[in-house]
Amino acid sequence: MPGSPLHLPRGSSARDGFDLVVTPESAHWGFSSLRTLTLPPGGSRTFATGEEELLVLPLSGAARVEVDGRSLDLRGRAGVFEGVSDFAYVGRDSELTISSAAGGVFSFPGARATRRLPFRYGPAEGVPVELRGAGQCSRQVNNFATPQAFETDKLIACEVLTPAANWSSYPPHRHDRTSEVESDLEEVYYFEFRSRAPAGTPGTAGPGLGYQRVYGDAERPVDVLEEVRSGDVVLIPHGWHGPSIASPSHDMYYLNVMAGPEAERAWKICDDPAHGWVRATWQDQPVDPRLPFYPAPAGA
Repeated sequence: MPGSPLHLPRGSSARDGFDLVVTPESAHWGFSSLRTLTLPPGGSRTFATGEEELLVLPLSGAARVEVDGRSLDLRGRAGVFEGVSDFAYVGRDSELTISSAAGGVFSFPGARATRRLPFRYGPAEGVPVELRGAGQCSRQVNNFATPQAFETDKLIACEVLTPAANWSSYPPHRHDRTSEVESDLEEVYYFEFRSRAPAGTPGTAGPGLGYQRVYGDAERPVDVLEEVRSGDVVLIPHGWHGPSIASPSHDMYYLNVMAGPEAERAWKICDDPAHGWVRATWQDQPVDPRLPFYPAPAGA
């Protein structure tokens, strides 16, 4: 059976030399975007931001980013399970060039913006690292571009790392209405996985897998239950989303990209009342001892 049009398997949205392209136009919404790009050693790419503000976030590797005659060097990281990365902010109506001496994979979370903010550096040491949930709902959140951590015009972004067999993005929640308890935010989930098998274990070369659930109500229906693998994306225009489930064999990473029409840049969510009670059970449970996967950088 064909899957949901909101699930973009790895490679299905490659375009113009990018591994992945999600724009407001391709997603049929108003604000959020995401691109990923693989650069070979010595490779570079120049492109315009247009109406979007972008972050340059290394998924693996180091890079130099040049905008308006200025350059920033990003130390990056070996991979998303190996540490917090530094990043760069690039405002709308800019032209950026990214280059990498050793090569790597780089993401560009974005949002259609009104203001043009200055090109600047986001140090890894400034990224708040948070442990959320408890027991099998434990996960690590790198809040690198949340409203309290870093200024943008519309864009909100964070990274979530979930140990194998845990349920993340739980209880199911939504943020698709303007109210005292919700912000209207479209969201992109980009996934990667890491095997928990000991080195040398046969049959561990696969990409890993997890599951993502999105559901709505009679007023605004949506229905997604998809197996996701490394490089896959799930688009969430509205509705309750969660759980994001990691298989017992693989740790799960996802990059969250959010933006919307709100005048105030805020990340306010509302739990599904059928499941929100589970939060009270966490008070008597320890956080999964496998977390954090890596400590917060010094100074964070």
